Amino acid sequence: MNIALNPEGTDLSPYLPDEHGLFFIYHFTAEGARTKDAADAHWTWRSYQLSDMRARHEIASEAALPPPVREAFLSAGHGCHIDLEDDWLYGDLPDLRHDYSAEARGLGHFRFAFNGTTLIGARKQPLQSVDNIRKAIDNGSRRFRSPAELIEAVMGQSLDGMAAELTGLSDALDGIEDRIVCDAWHNERQALVDARRHLVVIHRQMATLTSLFRHLDHSHRNDLPDAINDMAARLSHRAQTLHHDGEQLQARARLLQDELMAKLTTQSNQLLYVLSVMTAVLLPMTIISGLFGMNVGGLPLVNTPMGFWAVSAVSLLIAAAVYFYVRRLGRM
Repeated sequence: MNIALNPEGTDLSPYLPDEHGLFFIYHFTAEGARTKDAADAHWTWRSYQLSDMRARHEIASEAALPPPVREAFLSAGHGCHIDLEDDWLYGDLPDLRHDYSAEARGLGHFRFAFNGTTLIGARKQPLQSVDNIRKAIDNGSRRFRSPAELIEAVMGQSLDGMAAELTGLSDALDGIEDRIVCDAWHNERQALVDARRHLVVIHRQMATLTSLFRHLDHSHRNDLPDAINDMAARLSHRAQTLHHDGEQLQARARLLQDELMAKLTTQSNQLLYVLSVMTAVLLPMTIISGLFGMNVGGLPLVNTPMGFWAVSAVSLLIAAAVYFYVRRLGRM
């Protein structure tokens, strides 16, 4: 298990918060390398467990954070947003929950706020992208000279994860389409519903991200440093690309569902046709048997030894004639 350093200088598991609700605190030099000496730090990353009341108290008492940023961190809802307040860029962005999360795998939320020297992150569930970046820092494979670079890396990981999810959904739709074309579609309804549900969630998040970065560009372009504007432009382009890919997959899933419904309708029509033919064929025989089953006097063929066979033959002839007539109508 990877180990991080807590504020007091002792080792702390990043999966269990300390007495401050803090998962870990990382210090970085101006060159982007991690350092354990806070005196050498050019900037610092702190990560909190947002469902821990101790962490919420720490964030609420963070004097450096502007009031709107603290409110955004501590809000109960999970509305995606990104904004600027007093040189603090802050937001709530979607990310994939980690495989070892206690909840089912899906989308979680990563809340953050940063300026030139501090990055504060918070989450309720373990998040895949944050954990990937943390591991890259621990093994020394990544360096981050500023909080903006780290946020871009986290969002890049999140977008990579969603792109992988879209690729998996595309492969699932390929299999469903193959089975529909080969008329082995009878067990594909639930699989298609699950794929569409997952697509809707991811596509909605991509649409939200695209609009958020567009809002950031339109509202605060002149207030942000060029590096952050460039970061927002790159992330916006990737989000737009994934949004377009999600739209294509959604359109494809709808077409497959329409084709599947058409096949179900055809099967239902065939069953109804068979039932109609059987009803038409059996109707004359039912009428004849009902007539001869009445306990009244004057019934013909009652005293004739071959009466039963004669009535049966007439019933079968009428049923055959009705059958061929209905079949002929069905071909018209």
